[in-house]
Amino acid sequence: MRVLVDTNVMLWWLADHPNLEPFRRVIEAPTNTILFSSISTVEVSIKASLGKLSIPDGYVDELLTGGIDELPFSAKHGQTLMTLPWHHRDPFDRMIIAQAICDGLPIATADRAFRAYGVQLV
Repeated sequence: MRVLVDTNVMLWWLADHPNLEPFRRVIEAPTNTILFSSISTVEVSIKASLGKLSIPDGYVDELLTGGIDELPFSAKHGQTLMTLPWHHRDPFDRMIIAQAICDGLPIATADRAFRAYGVQLV
């Protein structure tokens, strides 16, 4: 199964944070392909540059060498984003939701607002 992790789950994985526990079984299953959105790197970079978040410079390499693959944001994803209702106001989350809908992916997230879009949550 391919699973898209939202930004918080990605950060929890990087920090081996206790909040990761509900997602660990899915993320570590050898038969699953775990993906992070390129949008998450944009969100993290903006928040880090504003001083709202501390993240090591090589975090993307850490994700990739740790077995989490990148899901680039495509024009097709952007077109899907245009069709989404405004249940959720966070632009980064909306883009991740658009990717999941467009690619038929479940999302590993603790954000229950994602449910309003009918995406499968892990």
